[in-house]
Amino acid sequence: MDPAFPERTRVIAEGSLRRLPLYHRLLLEISSSGVPFVSCSVLARGLDLDPTQVRKDIEATGIVGRPKVGYSTPALMRWIEDFLGWNNTKEAFLVGAGSLGSALMGYQKFRTFGLDIIAAFDTDPYRVGQQIHGKEVLHLDKLVDLAQRMHIHLGVIATPAVAAQQVATLMVEGGIRAIWNFAPVHLRVPASVILQNEDLYHSLASLSFKLERQMMAERVTGIETPDSLPDGSKDI
Repeated sequence: MDPAFPERTRVIAEGSLRRLPLYHRLLLEISSSGVPFVSCSVLARGLDLDPTQVRKDIEATGIVGRPKVGYSTPALMRWIEDFLGWNNTKEAFLVGAGSLGSALMGYQKFRTFGLDIIAAFDTDPYRVGQQIHGKEVLHLDKLVDLAQRMHIHLGVIATPAVAAQQVATLMVEGGIRAIWNFAPVHLRVPASVILQNEDLYHSLASLSFKLERQMMAERVTGIETPDSLPDGSKDI
């Protein structure tokens, strides 16, 4: 194994995996300021996290820092990019060319993070045949054959909940190995298929609930509490 590149077979906790992009975003800001080296303490202060947690997250990727110096800022950025696979662009098929699907297809930064949505599929006759962000919308019937012939391994589902399971089944039949699901429904896929759910309803419910609690506390106390919840905890 070349020590200049991260070992992607390493086991890393889901929480650590979700924090790595936060470190990368902060490193971009630090790098733009011309800071050559960065420590875990600096990253922790910038993100309001515990320095020990930051150190464990970064060490889990396999990179080694320099004692009393930390990490080279550009080297740590590249290491995180390689570890997350952002420097190895993966082509993907998207199903569901409605408002959400169209927005995902038009988000240019996905390519920066290693995702290239090269085709969209739908069953709506008003969408099939259209060009969305330079990509033609194909009928869903073509997905399995094209995925197999083009060796597509990543699929994005942006359909209504009622159609998502059928789409997931077709993706698996087409050889897709990882599914990014935006539909608000539990999907059943083989254990060999990676499933990442993005439940927007869950996030909205959490946000709405916390806002309601804060507003209730303000009505009771007459004091605004922008940085904390009624139980004293702080959202990060």
